[in-house]
This record gives sequence, C-alpha cells and structure tokens, in this order.
Amino acid sequence: MTPFEPAYLHLLESGKAQQRIDEAYAHLQACDVCPLRCGVNRLEGELGVCKTGVKAQVSSFGAHLGEEEPLRGWAGSGTIFFTRCNLRCVFCQNFEISQVGRGREVEPEVLAEIMLRLQEAGCHNINLVSPTHVVPQIIAAVLIAVQAGLRLPLVYNSGGYDSLEMLALLDGIVDIYMPDMKYGDDDTARRYSKVPRYVEVNQAAVREMQRQVGDLQLDEQGIARRGLLVRHLVLPNQLAGTEKVLQFLAEEISKSVYLNLMDQYHPAYQAGNYEELNRPITTQEYQQALAAARRWGLMRLDQRRRWAWR
Repeated sequence: MTPFEPAYLHLLESGKAQQRIDEAYAHLQACDVCPLRCGVNRLEGELGVCKTGVKAQVSSFGAHLGEEEPLRGWAGSGTIFFTRCNLRCVFCQNFEISQVGRGREVEPEVLAEIMLRLQEAGCHNINLVSPTHVVPQIIAAVLIAVQAGLRLPLVYNSGGYDSLEMLALLDGIVDIYMPDMKYGDDDTARRYSKVPRYVEVNQAAVREMQRQVGDLQLDEQGIARRGLLVRHLVLPNQLAGTEKVLQFLAEEISKSVYLNLMDQYHPAYQAGNYEELNRPITTQEYQQALAAARRWGLMRLDQRRRWAWR
C-alpha cells in the first residue's frame, strides 16, 4: 500500500493556499458561511445565529476513544470541539457547547498549535467537531499547521447542514467527511433543529462530500485515511425519517457507504418539552432501523449498542 499523504499537502504545493484563505474569509463580511446566510459582518464583530465572530471558539480538545473504530483506532481521534453550532437541536446532547457557548476564542495560530499537539500525542487524525460555522478559520489554521509539520488526515465532523460554497473551499483540504444525516423530512427538521430546507441542503452536501472523497478507505491496520462516513441518529417514534435517509444513501450515494446507525438517543436539553422525544429509543425501533439498512443493501454498518429502553 502506498504511504498516506493528506490532501492538503497538494494545495500547499500548488501555491494557492493563501488565495483559498482569502476567499474563505471574504464570506464572513456578509456571512453566508452556512446555509442560514445570516448576512452579518463577522469581520466587524457582528453575530448571527451561530453567535461566532471573526475568531473560532474552542470548547475542548484531546484524544477521543469514543468515535467510530476506524477513527479512534488504539490511540484515539484527535478531536477539537468547536463552540456553538448553526443548528439548534432541541435534543442536543452537547448543548453546553453548542447552545450555551462554553469555550474560548482562539487565533488561527493557536488552533494550528492544538492540531500539532494532537499529532504529537499520537492521535490518528484531526477531528473537527461542529466546524460548519468556522470553515474560514479552520482553513487558515490548517495551512499554518501544515507548514509546521502537520501530516494527519483531517476529519470534517458536521451536523450535515453545510453550504456547497464552503465545501468547494474545503476540496483538497479535508480527507474524511463525517456528516450527520439527521432527518428525512423538512418539517421535522424545522421543528426540532430550527432550520429550513434541511433535507435539500443535507443531501446536496453529502453528494458533494462523496464526490470529493468517495467511499471510506482504510489502511492495513483498519484506520480511516480518506472517504465519507455518515452518521444517522435513530429517534423515537420514527421521527428521524430513517427509511428515507437510508434510501437516499443506497440510491444516490453508495451502497458501500460507511454508516454509523446510532442508537444512543436519550432526552437531553429541551427534549422534555416534546412528549414524542421524551424517551430513549426502544430495542425494537433500533432493530427496525437495522433491518431497513440491510433491506436497502447498506451492509457497511457501525452498530455498536449503547442504550436500550426496553
């Protein structure tokens, strides 16, 4: 097997790295970094839905052993948790970070230093968690880190509500895309995550991610090097539209897509205000989701059991 080379090395060699950074930061002036397109001038400190200005905010970072096996390996995935989010999920299990805003602002140089520290710690990759609203800052930091010796695969770990313009700027920088596909229905997405057109936006983003990196590729030790990994959280009462999500993946992405069909839903944040969300999923609900995945021919499943109500 040929030695792994992260995608961003080629961008650095092309001499177009600074142009990519400049293009990305220009989107902050009348912000359209995510599909909400708030239009605020983040360069001047104005805040939109994500409540993030010109600097990225980081909540925490470290070697994470709870990610999917191809990411965590034996040394952990080098996760960087960004504060805030462009989604407002009423059941968010990390709401202290995504909604309350626990974290601190960092310059790109500091973010680059964090990436290098995770590499020095032996992590298998740099896992950017909730990166959608800080793509310009990430691009700037990555290219600083690369010049200082970063050589790990980059994982873009998002809620799946990503703009095609930002994904185009990430082409040739990100090695592994790991989006959520949360819903198969727009009304449900609007009710529980407070965003319009989730399905259209999400499906377009996943198509573009697949175009850029293809199916997930593992090295001889089973560690992910490049490709697409999709997460879908099964919700109680079939609220996630699991069947529609699986059909889309099978028919329009790839039956070889690496899919984490997640069963760990439990009521958090504001879920108690919604009777239909106010319980964990049942074993039967999860088994129905697994059966649907197999029916659509999606056999590359991560299906570790975590929670069961009955």
